[in-house]
Amino acid sequence: MSKEKDDFIARSKQFWNPGKTSDWQRMGVDLVIDRREAYYLWDVDGRRLIDVHLNGGTYSLGHRNPEVVEAVREGMAYFDIGNHHFPSIMRTHVAEMLERLTPPGLKRTIFASGGAEAIDIALKSARNATKRRKIICIERCYHGHTGLAVQVGDDRFSKLFLSEASNENVVKVPFNDLERMLEAIAVGDAACVIMETIPATYGFPMPKPGYLKAIKAACEKVGTLYIADEVQTGLMRTGEMWGIETYGVNPDILVTGKGLSGGIYPIAAVVVSEKAGQWLSEDGFGHMSSFGGAELGCLAAAKVLEICSRPETRSQVHYISAYLANGLRQVQANYPDFFTGIRQRGVVMGLEFNHDQGAVYVMKHLYQNGVWAIFSTLDKRVLQFKPGLLIDREMCDEILTRLDTSVALAQAELFGGRARSYMTSSKPSYSRQSAA
Repeated sequence: MSKEKDDFIARSKQFWNPGKTSDWQRMGVDLVIDRREAYYLWDVDGRRLIDVHLNGGTYSLGHRNPEVVEAVREGMAYFDIGNHHFPSIMRTHVAEMLERLTPPGLKRTIFASGGAEAIDIALKSARNATKRRKIICIERCYHGHTGLAVQVGDDRFSKLFLSEASNENVVKVPFNDLERMLEAIAVGDAACVIMETIPATYGFPMPKPGYLKAIKAACEKVGTLYIADEVQTGLMRTGEMWGIETYGVNPDILVTGKGLSGGIYPIAAVVVSEKAGQWLSEDGFGHMSSFGGAELGCLAAAKVLEICSRPETRSQVHYISAYLANGLRQVQANYPDFFTGIRQRGVVMGLEFNHDQGAVYVMKHLYQNGVWAIFSTLDKRVLQFKPGLLIDREMCDEILTRLDTSVALAQAELFGGRARSYMTSSKPSYSRQSAA
């Protein structure tokens, strides 16, 4: 590490976040992001990394996507943030797009400046609509760090700030435990069930067949609303516009964020049914957000929605999902005792390793080998592996080659022995049988 970079990291510890900066260093990551473009980012030392973390899907269309950049740049000649109190050309335009592109029954959009604020809005809307206070959520989940959002997430994030929810107001059940979930819903006193369609920070465990549909059906019987947190699984990442659609569920409330911004201007949105949004007619001033639905953010969101809804985007996601699945199976076969599982729906992926810190070590070696991916905070056995929507076959091959090398190095570091890659060349030709 250069003296200049070393000095900068020391200043970051002094003036920004000493805990986080030190933790990254202990894990072997000294990244200070400088230039970024498409699916690449560069360290201040000039080293290039392929980004398959994408900040939770914020950069699904790539860093500084030229179409999104141009839409915002052109708009700045006319728009600014806008005034959240009044009707807005761009907010209305994006709300109309979301009504058209979200599952049937969702009618109106409430805007936020970020995903956690949007979750708070969703929970407040459910409470208003049902006149109930209780919320059912999943253990080991994550919905953000604001007031209500942090209460329905894992205690890892709430206890630090003395923000745990009371047992009377929030019921947490294990993911994929349908019996426990149905028991909690059947009591009939919950405003809503809130779920990430595929829990990201828990390492993307996949819902069992019929699990989500059964939850929605149980909610309908007792008047409990279903909130789909699509912040990380929406916008074509699963191969359809919304992950919840791939499970045949029409939610009462859908939350989107991160990638909606195009990585250019913060924006998030809550799309609600008539019932869930009834407070908008009752008291439209009930929730206010100075930067929620900023008109410049709406310019970015409109372009993101347009790109994601293109048939060619969907086709590309399906192609690279199959191609990567095939390549990942080949890599896994090289290290079957260490690389033990692949969780995948579209380009939403979690790679499982047979060590309680396995993903941390794989992350470190990927970083050293030019790929940035991140471990799952609530299950460090699992690496979050989230390629962009628009990557091509050549980049897939490069990612797979570097992953193979990194898994070999991580396995050797954890379990001893000589690290070796089973790949016979630096540019392997992965079989396209399942990608056709």
